[in-house]
Formats: sequence, structure tokens, C-alpha cells
Amino acid sequence: MEENQVSTGKISIRYGLISGLLAIAFMVVVDLTGLTGNSSIQYLWYLVLAGIIFMAHKSFKEEGDGFMNYGQGIGIGALVSLISSVISSVFFYIYVSFINTEYMTVIIDMQRAKLEEQGMADAQIEQAMEMTEKFMSPVMMVVFGIIGTVFFGVLISLLVSAITQKKRPENLMA
Repeated sequence: MEENQVSTGKISIRYGLISGLLAIAFMVVVDLTGLTGNSSIQYLWYLVLAGIIFMAHKSFKEEGDGFMNYGQGIGIGALVSLISSVISSVFFYIYVSFINTEYMTVIIDMQRAKLEEQGMADAQIEQAMEMTEKFMSPVMMVVFGIIGTVFFGVLISLLVSAITQKKRPENLMA
């Protein structure tokens, strides 16, 4: 019995590259349209990522033998998220360090404005801003971007894999 085997790694790399490029385009569009700092936009990206993971699962089953277990689905989604986050984070670092050097200043100013709107005292705002600036360096943003995207990518994969898995008939009883 010959099975058409496809590598989870091959599929993950392909869709991770696609996702990384889409994430770059998404970030540039968000920045150019002035939506930077809008936290709702981040949720929109996670919906796009879920769609990409869904498509990766579909491709894995189509190029393979038509089956994908839950673990394979999670693995594909985690790798897609990791590859995507590394690509987009490297671009982000280049973007904020060399292309749009005011990006981080805009984010920090937005954070200060939010704290002022909440009615915080000046001393509290200064203390909060000192801490914010430590975590808002391009390098820290890259680290948190990778960790955050992989974390949410795995969570998304848990859900999407539950829907897209297709067990082999001989494994249905197990």
C-alpha cells in the first residue's frame, strides 16, 4: 500500500513564508493608514493567521493522503506561526530602525496619551512611561512579537486543528 507522504515542514515553510509576507504588508498598510496602536487591528491579523493555518491544513491533506491528525495540525500551525513571526519581526526591526524611525515615538506618545486620559497623576505617568520605554525598544518588540505570535498561533492551531483534522479510518476507534 503506497501512501502519498508530504512533510509537515514543507507545508509549514510554504505557508509560513506566505504568512510572513502578508504580515509585513498588513503592518505597512496599518502604519500608512494611521491605524498604528489600534489594538482591534491586532485581532484582525489573528483572523488572517487562522485562515492561513486553515489553508496549510487543507494543503497538507490534499498533497498527502487526505488525512491529518490533531498533532500534525498543531505542529503545522505552530511552525507557520514561528516562521511568519521571525520574518515579520526581522522586517519590523528594519522598518522601525531605518525606514520609519519615528514609529516607536508615535507608539510611546499614544501610550502616554492613554494614561493621561485615564486621569493618572504625572508621577505615575512618568513611572509607567519609564517602564514602557524599556520594553518598547525595537529588539524587545521583536522578541515579544515572536513570542506573542507563536503563542497565539498555537492557540489558534488548537482550535483550527480540531476542525480540520481527519483521522485515518483505522484510527477512528482509538
